[in-house]
Amino acid sequence: MKLNTNAKVTWCPGCPNFGILAAFKNSINDLVKAKEIKSEDLTIFSGIGCHGKITEYLNLNTFTSLHGRAIPLALGTKIANPKLKAIAFVGDGDVYAEGLDHLIHAAKKNADVTVIVHNNQVFALTTGQFTPTSPKGLKSKSSPQGSIEEPLDPLALTLSAGASFVARSYALEIEKTKKIITAAIQHKGFSFVEIIQPCITFYDTREILKNKIEWLDKKYKTNNFYDAFNKISKSKNKMLLGIFYQVKKPIFEDEV
Repeated sequence: MKLNTNAKVTWCPGCPNFGILAAFKNSINDLVKAKEIKSEDLTIFSGIGCHGKITEYLNLNTFTSLHGRAIPLALGTKIANPKLKAIAFVGDGDVYAEGLDHLIHAAKKNADVTVIVHNNQVFALTTGQFTPTSPKGLKSKSSPQGSIEEPLDPLALTLSAGASFVARSYALEIEKTKKIITAAIQHKGFSFVEIIQPCITFYDTREILKNKIEWLDKKYKTNNFYDAFNKISKSKNKMLLGIFYQVKKPIFEDEV
């Protein structure tokens, strides 16, 4: 199906956001072709930031929300019409700062919503301030002497809050990212996918990540909360990627 729009893509040339867009479009095409979803039942939301432009580039039902507010809109849509598949694209400065309360409570509710985070560890649209996931010591426009804060651990947070699907991928690994996005969309419950997406303009971590990223062993079991939490908490020196946790449990809309 034709997912492209006529909108001019205004991301920086070579931005890893292109990888996320390609992975998502490939995932949707596969799911529609397999008749697992209908394109007219997809509802796509975004927040404010570079990631938010993605709704302009998808020929689907889309809604660009206020800063940090994509998740409550997605949840409200699911409650109003449970047959729809709600997918929220958010950024690290968008969802881990102003939108953090919405993320935690949607995970706690186990709403049947897929959240895809573009995490580049900076506020890129406003030209490079530090965010809740920026590493301690990062010198940015809002922390010229280096950030004094420890970074947030989003995977541990959403897992603890109650998410029933927790995963992380890398934007430049398009095929693997596609597979994780597909699994998240197929999952019935709150699906959280963080995608590491280096900002090539304000915080280019591509060379650093070459020696840090590591995919979970294929034999790893994903349905044990404590195993997942240990994997996440022990991955400080490595950027572990893959599906950390997936379990079936009642979803919010059915309970309502």
